[in-house]
Amino acid sequence: MTRENEILQYLHYHPGSSRSEIEAGMNLTESPATVKRILASLVDSGSAVVEGRGRATRYSVSPQAQVTMELDIDTYYQKETDEREVQTSFNFELINDILPKVELFTVEEKERLNGLQAQFTHNLVGITPTEYRKEMERLGIDLSWKSSQIEGNTYSLLETEKLLKEKQTASGKTREEAVMLLNHKDALDFILDMPAYLEEISVRRIEELHSILVKDLGVDAGIRQRRVGITGTNYRPLDNEHQILEALEDTCRLVNGRKNVFEKALLTLVLLSYIQAFTDGNKRTARITSNAILIAYKYCPISFRTVDSVDYKKAMLIFYEQNNISAFKKIFIDQFAFAVNTYF
Repeated sequence: MTRENEILQYLHYHPGSSRSEIEAGMNLTESPATVKRILASLVDSGSAVVEGRGRATRYSVSPQAQVTMELDIDTYYQKETDEREVQTSFNFELINDILPKVELFTVEEKERLNGLQAQFTHNLVGITPTEYRKEMERLGIDLSWKSSQIEGNTYSLLETEKLLKEKQTASGKTREEAVMLLNHKDALDFILDMPAYLEEISVRRIEELHSILVKDLGVDAGIRQRRVGITGTNYRPLDNEHQILEALEDTCRLVNGRKNVFEKALLTLVLLSYIQAFTDGNKRTARITSNAILIAYKYCPISFRTVDSVDYKKAMLIFYEQNNISAFKKIFIDQFAFAVNTYF
């Protein structure tokens, strides 16, 4: 990690610090002139903002960098849940004031993603609808398995394949585990039958996908009307039904207003999980909805097959607690690359 990023991390946890406070707090060995140049560079690049003049000058992380700067995830999780400095409540400014001004991907990341999408488009040349549906079935098995595994489902990938292809349940597993997997298949089939379904997202369509995913699982459909907690974090989602609905509507407006399809998919993935609009099935709904957007624009969907479930949860918790997307963005890019190189 560069010294610039290290200083940004310090400012992330110590906003409004002076240059001398930064030097002392980080035990910097660089000269004051060098530190001053680094800070000036961070301000010029838009990563840091400055207030005051002369000795009263104070530095903080800019809203753009707050969302996208690289955070050391290993260092972050060395502290236990109650020891971490976190944003415990829903950030009302995030969706309407901060994210509309943030470029989620760097130029290099956009070039990589666009190159991968071009490869995917080339791979589809000459493929028949039957072949496409068959390959999508293969991806769907992987997605159903991994998406369910992240939520604690104990089916193996091979057991999932037997269940989805042959309706053969695995011994020693619960009925709910099988239903969860079958619901994933139904949700993906629903999208494939209407591929343009989420060219524009809406609360109603998100709710419809959620209802498919939680069918016969004893989960209430519709917007949550009671409080929920999230294991492993002190972040508390909204508990007011009207505020939850408003946050969903704001998210739809934000996503629909973006031209970049990758930004649409990534924002949907993190924000539906962040809002926790339903009593259960929020992250599953986020993954399916995000993929529905990719499919609607003829982009390669993502199975998440090779992501580590713990890494996924850690990246998601950092977004909950710090509104920082860097760890999750890396997962998104890596899994998109895996999907393009593995399927079709």
